[in-house]
Amino acid sequence: MQRSRNDLWVGLFVLIGAVAILFLALQAANLLSLSFQSTYRVEARFDNIGGLKPKSAVRSGGVVVGRVEAISFDDKTFQARVILALESRYKFPKDSSLKILTSGLLGDQYIGVEAGAEEKVLVAGDVITSTQSAIVLENLIGQFIYNKSAEGAGPNAAKK
Repeated sequence: MQRSRNDLWVGLFVLIGAVAILFLALQAANLLSLSFQSTYRVEARFDNIGGLKPKSAVRSGGVVVGRVEAISFDDKTFQARVILALESRYKFPKDSSLKILTSGLLGDQYIGVEAGAEEKVLVAGDVITSTQSAIVLENLIGQFIYNKSAEGAGPNAAKK
């Protein structure tokens, strides 16, 4: 009887540990967001969303104020349509702007909100038009190489 009771306690401890590790893994991978706040949905359109994914954070001043709910492609405007679920306790002016940013050099992408100055605030169903697309590292490297090659082909190149 004593042995089966010890086995039960060990099994329970292992089960709690496995659940805790699973919870941490889902939280770290941004696949689990436990927020019990009510939200309102707004839409934004971007030319390029880079590696942005659903459930990515929406931050303002470094604080998570919402999550990306859905991403789709609009074949009429040829832009990415992003639906954001912002927590109801955070109110942003209608002229706020959005940027797709990266945490760290090669980290996850998230949407940064820069508050505007207008008196009216965003409400459910609004469309944010002031957006800045993701910076694509390959485009920056290509632009840098192109500029360097153009400098090499300038007037100083003929003298060498």
